[in-house]
Amino acid sequence: MDTTELLKKVRKIEIKTKGLSQNIFAGEYHSAFKGRGMTFSEVREYQYGDDIRDIDWNVTARHNRPYIKVYEEERELTVMLLIDMSGSKNFGAEGVVKQEMITEIAATLAFSAIQNNDKIGVIFFSDKVEKFIPPKKGRKHILRIISELLDFKPENRGTDIGYVLQYMTDAIKKRCTTFIISDFIDDHDYYKPLSIASRKHDVTAIQVYDKRDTQLPNIGLMRITDAELGTDKWIDTGSQKVRQAYSKWWYERQQYMTGTAQKCKVETASIATDEDYVKALMALFKKRGH
Repeated sequence: MDTTELLKKVRKIEIKTKGLSQNIFAGEYHSAFKGRGMTFSEVREYQYGDDIRDIDWNVTARHNRPYIKVYEEERELTVMLLIDMSGSKNFGAEGVVKQEMITEIAATLAFSAIQNNDKIGVIFFSDKVEKFIPPKKGRKHILRIISELLDFKPENRGTDIGYVLQYMTDAIKKRCTTFIISDFIDDHDYYKPLSIASRKHDVTAIQVYDKRDTQLPNIGLMRITDAELGTDKWIDTGSQKVRQAYSKWWYERQQYMTGTAQKCKVETASIATDEDYVKALMALFKKRGH
């Protein structure tokens, strides 16, 4: 992509996603993540309307009436975006390709973060860490992130979510808010690294997928390319057995993703490329804000 075209695209995404983060997400983002960057300061007696999640059970037991923990908000949070740059991200038949939606979601989260005075960092990953952009503040920093998202060419094509989680856990010492944005088409077991990461950091998983990922159309012989391996093969989509095997593969993958996230207490959102990601993010923020 030449520089002029890239700048035009960056500007277009900035106008759209900055508007979203200012008009729609500002309050939601703040209430969803405000409690995560706080330090404990004292306890006081429970008052009607307080969040029961803040009850200090030890003090409550000693005094025989409910006490809650009072927090002081830290000046800023650090937000990390872990963005899947593997081969399968380019696949897209319905709506926009995954990569475009991933870029817009990442930009929206980035603008929401700086509006909240948070720092934002990014790790691009495949089956290795492709690029690490350390957390910083400011519009210039976000525009750099957007242009990298639009123009970045990964060296590898595979996906290893566990590896990038381990890298992030080692690299970022202070507790941070982390979003993994991926289609979660990964053959590795990432339960252990996700479990460790979610104990140390506040992790949210955002799956962006294409509906064609979920089932094969019945159109007879079809040549498919494995975007991650770069190999082609012919399959007979007219065979019910082939279509069923594919649907089963997708279903089991989804079950693994949601089950693993639940076990690790990680919130998830699954967004198809022909759906409105604004609604999905709002629902995610609202769920977290309560």
